[in-house]
Amino acid sequence: MRALTEEETQTLFSKLANYTGRSLNNLIQPPSDSSKEGERYVFRLHDSRVYYMKLSIANLATSISRENLLSLGTCLGKFTKTGKFRLHITALDIIAPHARYKVWIKPNGEMPFLYGGNIVKAHIGRWSEDCPEHQGVVVFSMDDKPLGFGVTARSTAETRRLDPTSITVFRQADVGEYLREEDTLFTTT
Repeated sequence: MRALTEEETQTLFSKLANYTGRSLNNLIQPPSDSSKEGERYVFRLHDSRVYYMKLSIANLATSISRENLLSLGTCLGKFTKTGKFRLHITALDIIAPHARYKVWIKPNGEMPFLYGGNIVKAHIGRWSEDCPEHQGVVVFSMDDKPLGFGVTARSTAETRRLDPTSITVFRQADVGEYLREEDTLFTTT
């Protein structure tokens, strides 16, 4: 487990900023109380996967050999062989409270989304105002439970003019992946 390089950090932060916006600073800011330096959160890379954890836990992990360490902290995603970063559904708990743009879907649209489908206009209950096209959004149920995240297909203004069967959000990840991909989600190879 090692710290990210400058290029890896920039790739990770650009992906996270697509969903969180300026509140990305809340994830990486040192605590205001200087006596709690070990409570600061850091990003660490292990087997092409990026983990988010407290600094004190990351320091303890240095005593474990790399072969014996499977995971530590919350897995945000992994770097592909081409150097791009792909967010995993396990990052939902980290990015949902800091989401800049949000989409709430109606109960009749939850199951199609959780089975891996995109979100159509008829299933949207409400969403953040002035959301641009191709922007990362976090998808919530109508009772504010995070269900996943995706990328908008159209801006808020364009979506109002679409017919009910038009796709408005492309699914990137949903909590149904915990069941659909349980064999491969946490594998290390």
